[in-house]
Amino acid sequence: MNKKERQIETELAHFAEDRAIYEGAVVPPIFQNSLFTYESWDDISNAFDDRTNSYIYSRGNNPTVKIAQEKIAKLAGGERALLFASGMAAVSAAVLHCVQKDGHVIAIKNLYGPANNLLLSYLQEKMNLSITFISGKEVAEFEQAIESNTNLIYLESPSSGVFSLQDIKGVAALAKKHDIKTMIDNTWSTPYFQKPLCMGVDLEVHSCSKYLSGHSDVVAGVVIGSKQRVNQIFRREYEWLGGRIAPMDAWLIIRSLRTLPIRLKAHASNALKVATFLENHPKVEKVNYPGLKSFEQYELGQKQMSGYSGLLSFRLKTPDLKEVKAFFNGLKIFKIGVSWGGHESLIYALAISYIKEMTPKQFDATGLAFGDMRISVGLEHVHDLIGDLEQALQLIKE
Repeated sequence: MNKKERQIETELAHFAEDRAIYEGAVVPPIFQNSLFTYESWDDISNAFDDRTNSYIYSRGNNPTVKIAQEKIAKLAGGERALLFASGMAAVSAAVLHCVQKDGHVIAIKNLYGPANNLLLSYLQEKMNLSITFISGKEVAEFEQAIESNTNLIYLESPSSGVFSLQDIKGVAALAKKHDIKTMIDNTWSTPYFQKPLCMGVDLEVHSCSKYLSGHSDVVAGVVIGSKQRVNQIFRREYEWLGGRIAPMDAWLIIRSLRTLPIRLKAHASNALKVATFLENHPKVEKVNYPGLKSFEQYELGQKQMSGYSGLLSFRLKTPDLKEVKAFFNGLKIFKIGVSWGGHESLIYALAISYIKEMTPKQFDATGLAFGDMRISVGLEHVHDLIGDLEQALQLIKE
């Protein structure tokens, strides 16, 4: 079979690895070194002339990191990927690459909290950026928000809070028409279930701490795009800001990518069953999960995603915080934690963060309630997960 015909499952297992130079080892070694040496003046001088491809210092390129990057780029349909020390390091590098002083950014309202803070609390002051937040449900919203100084359109589809979708292909086409850069946080879907670069988006970012690693033992991020654009990020935001990933973390991501397809399918299967159970429960008001046919944007999801992951949210019917806490604290298998995408099932209430940062009036304006729960459905047996939710829901007396 021609290598170009190989399926992505096969590529994730073998692509970018040359086992002949690793003494036949089925798993590549960890290049846990800070620098690389050369034989002569001319050799190292030539390496500096081609920094984006040479091994000089591990703040730049590293062989272990390169294997992981090439696998991720292959998965996403991009020309090059850069791994960072965290998802926010990747987001920050991508945003800084795209924006200019006194520029304008269009972003969705439900943007990941720290990314929202980067724009509003940091770059707005440091670079005099103006930001327009929109729901993003219609391409026309983006068109109406464009200003003469718009540098960037920032998407997150599905978003990690209420899982709203944007028409990725339509927005990318609009942005190209106006010479505006686009970036998307594709962490929820991963490039296995959704390929924004193939729909015209310029840069794709991920928190690799989620499904791309999937074992809750890595903190990392990645930026993926064209070779030209990512090389520009490498020479500036990547090298200058120093947000490089450690070789050990890259090695763990290589390990995880081999099982990504089978893990995602299991997450999706469990999540749909859990979402269906919750949707039919008398103590649950609403479920937000793009895989449900009742989801408002289900048809758009079918159009641009090939599958669904394991993160969803729902609202308890009770407004009583005491009752909400009884349910929240009553879960046994679902552990309380802020992240998601790992093998374990987690629960988090968005109100915990928001009520610390907002006045009661501001919190009410978000449309959120104390009973809004976000759960990451893990790889435990789905019958046990549903049973855990059922027993905790029975603790709500109303």
